[in-house]
Amino acid sequence: MLFDIEVKISLKSGMLNPEASQIERSLDLLGYDVKNVKTKEILTFQMEGEDREIIRDNATDMCERLLCNPVIHDYKINVIPQNTACGK
Repeated sequence: MLFDIEVKISLKSGMLNPEASQIERSLDLLGYDVKNVKTKEILTFQMEGEDREIIRDNATDMCERLLCNPVIHDYKINVIPQNTACGK
């Protein structure tokens, strides 16, 4: 079975986010009053396997070992089984 994996990575609360700060300043210069801009990175990929929980565990391991820094990042994993037959 093929699964679509979506990983949303964001900075933990209280961490400096220079990208969001720059976006806020730029929007202010354009005349928009925007506050509390947050940025997220969204990674998508596919994995093959039979057990959704094993796929989730593997994606979690990927996040903690390579895709993000658990000290400064939060992440959310969404595992979506692909429909392989009509009517499923």
